[in-house]
Amino acid sequence: MSSSASTLTQPGRTETGRGLSLRVSIATVVVFSMLLVAVVVIGTGWAGARSNAIFTATRMATDAGKLVTERARGLLEPAKSTLRQLTFDPITTARTLDERLERIYVLSEELVANPLLSSVYVGYEDGAFLLVRPLDQPAQRKLFGAPPKSNFMAQSRARDRQGRWQGEYLFFDTARRLLERRAMPDYRFDPRTRPWYQEAQATGQPSLSEPYAYFTTQELGVTLSQLSHSGQAVVGLDVVLDQLSRSLADLRVTPHARIALVNARQEVLADPDHPQAGLAGQGLPRFRRVQDLGEAGLSALAEQGTQPAPQAGLGQARVLQVQGQEVLGLVLPFEMWSDQGMRLLVTAPVDEVLGELSAKRLRIVLLVVVLVLAMLALSWPMAARIGHGIEGLTSKAREVARFQFTPAALRPSAIKEVNELALAMQGMSQTIESFLRLSHQMATEPEVERMLEQVLQQLVQATRSRAGAVYLWDEGAGCMQRAAVHGQPASPFEAQLTGPGAAAPGPAGEQRSELLLQGRQGDRQGLLVLVHQGNDGHEGQAFQQFAQQLSGMLAVSIETRQLIDAQKKLLDGVIRLMADAIDAKSPYTGGHCERVPELAIQMMDQLQADASGPYAGFRLNEQERYAFQLGAWLHDCGKVTSPEHIVDKATKLELIGNRIHEVRLRFELLWRDAEIACWQAQAQGQDADAARAALAERQRSLQEDFAFVAACNLGSEALSDEAIARLHALGAQTWLRHFDDRLGLSVEELNRLQQARPEAPPLPASEALLADRPEHCVPWGERRPPVEKGAPGNVYGFDMALPRHKQNMGELHNLSVRRGTLTEEDRFRINEHIVQTYTMLKTLPWPQALSRVPELAATHHERLDGQGYPRRLKADQLGLPERVMALADVFEALTAADRPYKTPKPLSETLAIMARMCREQHLDAELFRYFLRSALWQRLAQSHLLPAQIDPVDPASIEALLPLKT
Repeated sequence: MSSSASTLTQPGRTETGRGLSLRVSIATVVVFSMLLVAVVVIGTGWAGARSNAIFTATRMATDAGKLVTERARGLLEPAKSTLRQLTFDPITTARTLDERLERIYVLSEELVANPLLSSVYVGYEDGAFLLVRPLDQPAQRKLFGAPPKSNFMAQSRARDRQGRWQGEYLFFDTARRLLERRAMPDYRFDPRTRPWYQEAQATGQPSLSEPYAYFTTQELGVTLSQLSHSGQAVVGLDVVLDQLSRSLADLRVTPHARIALVNARQEVLADPDHPQAGLAGQGLPRFRRVQDLGEAGLSALAEQGTQPAPQAGLGQARVLQVQGQEVLGLVLPFEMWSDQGMRLLVTAPVDEVLGELSAKRLRIVLLVVVLVLAMLALSWPMAARIGHGIEGLTSKAREVARFQFTPAALRPSAIKEVNELALAMQGMSQTIESFLRLSHQMATEPEVERMLEQVLQQLVQATRSRAGAVYLWDEGAGCMQRAAVHGQPASPFEAQLTGPGAAAPGPAGEQRSELLLQGRQGDRQGLLVLVHQGNDGHEGQAFQQFAQQLSGMLAVSIETRQLIDAQKKLLDGVIRLMADAIDAKSPYTGGHCERVPELAIQMMDQLQADASGPYAGFRLNEQERYAFQLGAWLHDCGKVTSPEHIVDKATKLELIGNRIHEVRLRFELLWRDAEIACWQAQAQGQDADAARAALAERQRSLQEDFAFVAACNLGSEALSDEAIARLHALGAQTWLRHFDDRLGLSVEELNRLQQARPEAPPLPASEALLADRPEHCVPWGERRPPVEKGAPGNVYGFDMALPRHKQNMGELHNLSVRRGTLTEEDRFRINEHIVQTYTMLKTLPWPQALSRVPELAATHHERLDGQGYPRRLKADQLGLPERVMALADVFEALTAADRPYKTPKPLSETLAIMARMCREQHLDAELFRYFLRSALWQRLAQSHLLPAQIDPVDPASIEALLPLKT
């Protein structure tokens, strides 16, 4: 392997890295290995030292625990000896109080000798009782009202000479001289009822009672009792638990050690830190549990070590984790008299037990740190020089791990393998960066031509080629057409190719790789041609596979965009087809669905192009503009469901045909009836001149009446109340029907007639000239539109008033329409097209970018005051595109020249009407003001209005009609 030095070059050129062999640089790892060994050795040593320290601390804690037990046993053992001696004392056989008082000196001396004893007493088999207690505590002296200089007191219950029970308190000084003898009639203590007496009588052995409250002082304590040698009395000793707690306080092994004596129920019997361990009340003792002391160490130790079973680990120290601190704990059996489940709990912080070991540990750690730093300082210069190249590669690898693939030049290293790895890393980064840019451009560039140019550039860089070209298959021409070129090959690319292998060979040293671009189904998409040098690693199979995979991505991207473009053209074609079908459905509204989108899109483009004014910052991206365009083309798609005879209703009586002819026929009948009446009058001998004059008058009246009805049918003028009254008066005239009106009817029409008139009248029947008959009303039935607010099927928030009937064909009802030709029912059927528009479009699976198409298409009949339809949207719910759509729809509706029920409005009148609609909050006043000032109305008029409609317009007078700016 060569070891000569060289510098790094840019990726794309192949050079051999020179420098020291990597094997030589391995020696530098020794320093780090030494450090590793030192860390391991020191760590292992510390682990062993810590283990020994913990073991030593455990032994210390164990010894301290045993010392506590022995010292406690040494403190309490005298009480047991005293008890054994007193069982032989003559006081146990004394019969009278005087005899018993003779032994008062013995009992008081025992109290002085054993400070743990709070009282000594004897209970006799006949119920007599004598107790002696010291009065060395002020609380006791106060409790019993002791006289001054009294040091002892005796509590006696004995029979007098008459055999009556007598209770007394006797007080003595230090010389055992009687100071006071106090009768206590209420002192009726019977020892035979106490547990300590009964247990001693039953067993005959020394016994320790459970903690309880003393009869007189109500102090908490225990009683050590034993039957006397004579068997006539029981001797008892009281040990107050508070005194035991004060004795245990001297047994601490460390300043913060904690000691507690507990029973099997984890109740604290003695605690030097909490002397009042138990609380007496109502003769029953209540002791605090270990958990109630607030000592976390004792609580944890009690939970683990107070089991009565031998295998509970008594006498074994434990290391506990208590609130983040290590604590040594010890559970010792407390067996002074017998094993009653009592345990002595001892805890101490490990830091206090270890003492100087913690400080030594810190000094060792500091020493190790100093040694490590010294070794690092010595080895750092050499390690930095040798490892500089590795650090550069590591930094580059970290950038790659953080998805930063931008190539960057690295300093040459003294190690050959590092230089070669750096070259490979730079080449990899460049390839990944080109691949990412290629993927991004294929995913984001919507136009195929620009995408091909950008992607080809990245493909040439990623494959380290000199140039490249993309050819697309032209089905019509039957050949490949050049679509994009990047780079300058030695020989130019052909404009057309018939397929792979048809290109002319390049000059010497230049190679071409031709990769066929195929779609997902294997269909031919085009050809990718790459020009590269033959000595740059392009001959191998790996390069061909890599380039083929990249070309496959390009082919799929081309196919995807072509499919998207085809689908978009198909969607546009279908939408235009629907709009043309709606316009073709009615010869009178033909072109409306085409003109409104053109007007709306022109207005929207004008708003976006304006660099100043109130809408200077308004912009739509390509997807939003396309959604607006689709919404404009689909704004009346619901009219496919609108009945033609209502959409094209030119007269009031028109259904499928104009019923004015039927009305005229009825007038013809009345004309004929008038002529017949004239001839009948002459035949009956009446004056012929008078008959002919009446006939002429009747015929003149019929002519006038029919002309009036026909004029009302046109709907070109508003009807007054007088005109409507005249219609009803004319309609009251009758004519005779001689034929059955049920013949020739459809099933539905016949059913309505039978429901309205079950029995047919006899013929000839008198019929009104104009009538609103029940069968003229068509009910909604089961297909009631869910457009009312709160309707069960209303899921889109419609809020429209629903007429009572689906259709009302009543003649007077239709003729009485005051303005136009549409009844309330007809108007709803017309307005329902916007409901159908919104419903149909909402059911379509629109992509996210086109999700607002239903809103854009179905809101041009909403008003800013919330009184529009179909959803009564308010101004804050209508965006600028929706307001532009409404403005365009109104402008086209007013100026349209193909509506059967009205004449087209001239331009000036149209703008004035729209201004008034702005005052009524039907249209956006600010948008209409911009519409006026930008002269957009002039361009729209020139392209969409008839020349006769374009009259002079005074924009200032039109703008004066608008509401003032707020």
